[in-house]
Amino acid sequence: FVAQSEDIMGTLDDPDKPAIFTMARFDKIKNITGLIESFGLSKKLQAHYNLVFAAGTIRIDDSKDPEERQEIHKAYQLIDKYDLHGKFRWLPSISKLETGEVYRIIADHRGIFVQPALFEAFGLTVIEAMASGLPTFGPKFGGPLEIIEYGVSGLLLNTSKPELIASSIEAFIDQCGKDKDYWDTISRNGVQRVATSFNWK
Repeated sequence: FVAQSEDIMGTLDDPDKPAIFTMARFDKIKNITGLIESFGLSKKLQAHYNLVFAAGTIRIDDSKDPEERQEIHKAYQLIDKYDLHGKFRWLPSISKLETGEVYRIIADHRGIFVQPALFEAFGLTVIEAMASGLPTFGPKFGGPLEIIEYGVSGLLLNTSKPELIASSIEAFIDQCGKDKDYWDTISRNGVQRVATSFNWK
């Protein structure tokens, strides 16, 4: 995440910190701006993690979708409001051929995947992240409720307010502080959950 590009925004003052990672379309229901705000509201999240998200484009003029343009504009406002410079990395949409590698990079640095959608019909990124060994947070509204066994193979979020997203991730940080094996346990159980319940068969 050090390389610069005209399609990437943000540098990381401490690139060795693990990342809170998400990727999705940049629309209201996917709620990436809700995750950005939750990160901005929480000094604990900022102390323990960088924020890395892959969504659409960093340039409003490159989007022809009014809702996406509005969300891009809101993202810029939140980054400035909470002074997140040096703490986040905004990547363009990632090709499907490269997503597995990206999940593994985040996992190798002991990061987490957060799907902050206000509602998720199924949750393909949730399954992808879990299969890649990333401890995964999904919304309790929709499909992830059936994918994730709460506190066993992942965590479920109330995504209706940014402060609720933040408090759930803060609780994960606290649990990892109490149990040094907690990250590995959730990681391992997530892989197993997908392998046994969501395989191609």
